[in-house]
Amino acid sequence: MSCRHSWQHYLNGWTVVPEMKRAARLGLLRQLLEQGEYTSQQELSAALAERDVTVSQSTLSKDLVALGAVKRRSADGALIYAIGSDTEPSSGSLERLARLCAEVLHSIQHAGNHLVIKTPPGAAQFLASHLDAARLPGVMGTIAGDDTVLLIAINELAAEGVSAAIAQLTRTGKPVDLNYLEGEA
Repeated sequence: MSCRHSWQHYLNGWTVVPEMKRAARLGLLRQLLEQGEYTSQQELSAALAERDVTVSQSTLSKDLVALGAVKRRSADGALIYAIGSDTEPSSGSLERLARLCAEVLHSIQHAGNHLVIKTPPGAAQFLASHLDAARLPGVMGTIAGDDTVLLIAINELAAEGVSAAIAQLTRTGKPVDLNYLEGEA
């Protein structure tokens, strides 16, 4: 809980209720999704409220997007909210990455297991976040400055494959088949 407060009015007067910071709320929401099954945002909102966290529907929706939550079938066939896989890229994240690469990627070079990706000023962090969200096989992570992204692959072979895949995303603006990267990772 933060030191910041929001005021809520009750019939018997005013009371101070601590406001939870976004990072803590996202952590709690992730925990709820990993430990339970929720078929609607109303159920999630109620579960948060049981833990003294009140959010609007629009905030909850934004938080679900930020976490990469998706609807999946549970064992009994019901559609439930779940955190996206940490190892599999989603088709939506690959589509966004492909469009973004086509728009902002200026150059890509690799040396060893490192890729250096150049963008226009101010675009590197945005591109790096999309590269991270795409969870490309063989990628350990990214570091971004103003106009440069450093992508670290697990080995040189993976770096070559990822470089080729990103180059193709940039040329076509469309998702590519990443199955061949699995063998290099």
